[in-house]
Amino acid sequence: MVATGFASFDTTVDKSNRLLREIEDAYGWPKERRKQSYAALRSVLHHLRDRLPVDEAVQFGAQLPTLLRGVYYDGWKPAETPVKMNGEEFLSRVREDFPYAIHGDTEQLVRTVLQALQRHVSEGEWQDLKARLPASLASLIP
Repeated sequence: MVATGFASFDTTVDKSNRLLREIEDAYGWPKERRKQSYAALRSVLHHLRDRLPVDEAVQFGAQLPTLLRGVYYDGWKPAETPVKMNGEEFLSRVREDFPYAIHGDTEQLVRTVLQALQRHVSEGEWQDLKARLPASLASLIP
C-alpha cells in the first residue's frame, strides 16, 4: 500500500493499483507494463463514458475509486454526449487511443478491462450500464 499520510489518498491509490494489477494479471502482462494497463483502462473508460447518456455516465463514474474517477472525467464534454457508436466503432476508437502493440485483438483487451471494472462496480450499476448501451456494444460487457 502506498503511504501518502492521508488515509483517503492511500485508499484510492491502493484501489486503483489493485484494478490495474487485475488487468495486468488477466491479460498476462508483467507489472512493468503498468503504463499499458493504465492506457487500456483510460481508453475504455473514456469511450464508455462518451457513449453513455450523461446521467448514466455520472452514476457509473460515482462508483469508481476517487483517483480513477478523475481519469474517467478528464476531458469530458457532457454537452457532446452521448456519442453514437456501435460495438465495432467502440473497439476501433479504443484501439486508436491505445498506443501499444497487443497480443490478441482489441476485443480481448476491452473485455479484460471491463471484467476488472466489473469487480469494482455494484451489480445494479453494472446492469444499468449494459441496459443503456446498444446490443452490439452491450455484448462486449461481461
